[in-house]
Amino acid sequence: MTAIDLGRPTQGDVIDLILDDHRRFETLLRDLRDASQDRDAVRQAFSALHVAHALAEERHVYPKLRKKRAVGEHEAEHGQEEHAEGHEALLAVLELSGTDTQAFDDAVEELAAVVNHHLTEEELTILNPAREEVGPQVRAQLGEEFATERNRQIDDGCGSLTQVRKIVAEARREGLLDEDDDD
Repeated sequence: MTAIDLGRPTQGDVIDLILDDHRRFETLLRDLRDASQDRDAVRQAFSALHVAHALAEERHVYPKLRKKRAVGEHEAEHGQEEHAEGHEALLAVLELSGTDTQAFDDAVEELAAVVNHHLTEEELTILNPAREEVGPQVRAQLGEEFATERNRQIDDGCGSLTQVRKIVAEARREGLLDEDDDD
């Protein structure tokens, strides 16, 4: 399997680190659509990064930004719901056995739609206010916490099919996913 570099930041401004991951997601989604790539390796890498990134944001970034009043409760909860929708779309991609089928292409298209929507919204409604409301020292401390959690999750295999199934089941139990939600 092709090794894919997900980066291993250890410090930096949390906003820059999150944006770096957002650009990685876009690259990985492009590679998932490219039949000449090792699509299985790409989906495994995407899964690891998506889960690690979301967990690091939910455990460290969103709570701190809420505490600092940079974002409201609604924005943080909406970000969590969108992470859950991303995990659900990711699960559909991971559960497919082949990567050279129309079903795979369709699942990747759905994943791309959900993830790209979230990236845009998060950059506008969470990262922009954080940039204005939170000072560089706090953003640097948060960057270190985010990077540490993100890397630990990747090292722990957070993106495995089993883990993503657990995360999606938990999101359903918590009401983060609507069973009849088509958008």
